[in-house]
Amino acid sequence: MTKYAVIVVDMLNDFVTGPIASPRVHHIIEPIKKLCEKARAAGVPVIYANDSHTPEIDKEFKVWGPHAVEGTKGAEIIDELKAQPGDYIVPKKTYSGFYETTLELILRELGVDTVVITGWQADCCCRHTSADAFFRGFNIVVPRETTDTDTEEGYVGALAYIQKIYGGKICSVDDLF
Repeated sequence: MTKYAVIVVDMLNDFVTGPIASPRVHHIIEPIKKLCEKARAAGVPVIYANDSHTPEIDKEFKVWGPHAVEGTKGAEIIDELKAQPGDYIVPKKTYSGFYETTLELILRELGVDTVVITGWQADCCCRHTSADAFFRGFNIVVPRETTDTDTEEGYVGALAYIQKIYGGKICSVDDLF
């Protein structure tokens, strides 16, 4: 029997309304909300993998500029997707939700074998989180309406890559749980 967990990547104020926001992010909010509600109702854990960067020294600032600085409003989950009691929040310093975080430990303790990856930057943070999930033996599912990136080409390429290279299942929220 499949044991799922939903991973919501970087649905933070700075990515939605802050310095690195994109107008393309807004259409994924409602589908992610629907997925999380559906998951919670089915007893599927919801885990937020959130950028949380250290001021002044973070390497990502050289690429993206300052964003999601730990302890700021910009590093908080957007109001529409706030964590609920029983959800997990995993701060991350890099693109991957797994690299030097507690994400794998939480998933193993929950007995999860399949991760449902959602959130912003399908071609960056979602892709790197997918890679590390694959390397750790997790099955990967990506509901297409719950992720996007700055360009249509980047989005289509990211989903194709996750499917081809990591064996990810691309589906719809309605296909899950």
